Amino acid sequence: MRAGYNIPVLLERFKKGQVSAAARLITIIENGGIDAEKVLDGIFHRTSNVYRVGFTGPPGAGKSSLIYRLTKRFREREKKIGIIAIDPTSPFSGGALLGDRIRMQALSDDPEVFVRSLASRGSLGGISNCTDEVTDLMDAFGKDLILIETVGVGQSELEIAEKAHTVVVILVPESGDGIQAMKAGLMEIGDIFVMNKSDHKDAELAAMEIEDTLKLKKIADGAWRPRVILTSAKEDSGTGELVEVIEEHRSYLEKSGLFLEKRKQILFSRVKNALMDKMERRLRASEIVKKIMARKMDDVYEGRLSPFRLVHELEKTVTMDGESK
Repeated sequence: MRAGYNIPVLLERFKKGQVSAAARLITIIENGGIDAEKVLDGIFHRTSNVYRVGFTGPPGAGKSSLIYRLTKRFREREKKIGIIAIDPTSPFSGGALLGDRIRMQALSDDPEVFVRSLASRGSLGGISNCTDEVTDLMDAFGKDLILIETVGVGQSELEIAEKAHTVVVILVPESGDGIQAMKAGLMEIGDIFVMNKSDHKDAELAAMEIEDTLKLKKIADGAWRPRVILTSAKEDSGTGELVEVIEEHRSYLEKSGLFLEKRKQILFSRVKNALMDKMERRLRASEIVKKIMARKMDDVYEGRLSPFRLVHELEKTVTMDGESK
């Protein structure tokens, strides 16, 4: 166990509502390993199907500013809110905290708002590898609503669809974001589309282009029809309407049975991804795999053995836990 962390004591303090204990437990989760698993085992029974809203879109679209405004609106409705904001630490997007993010951290002065920044640590999904686990902890801590902000790094930001009940795609008019959204596949995962910076002269036209594109989608009778909202985080305009539409989508999910179904999908995806990750790490650490690779790769290089045949040999030789059969 890492020096300075007594997990049973931290869990007891966590159950009593101590924010400092929750923050330390998140740090343990971020570090991974056996200690992280102990924490998650200790809190998972306290989780419910907390409502998760994911915010994605290109860097510079104003995601942090908009989440700041929305949090204020949701707090007026007495919602207890957890915010997971992914720091852009991947080589694709740099690593500095932006002014908007610093302002969002000021929300932590409200005892019913828990803000936590997580490092993407090179993840191509625009989110941290431990996003689900930190969501669990915030859920177990009694939050009603979790807002998840992705870095926004292109096609891979589609991963947020596996983490959230509702996906909000935030775009801005001046950089052709609508076209980029179509290319990146965001049109397929977005439940709500926000054209931020509505004071821009081209904002309404850009929003209309998104609406026209959405009209081309085949939507089953009774299914949710994605909405397009104009907002200005700077002026705090349109944010009230956005809150209403987010709540409307939640109501749709609950009435249709999709809210519970989404939880099942999220948990299934987590188990599958965790299993694949553990298998990969064990295979990488397996001495027998290293020996076979060292012995056989020359045959692959020189064309005497195909990569697929080598994989087949490894599959027959190595068990799931990396030991010889």
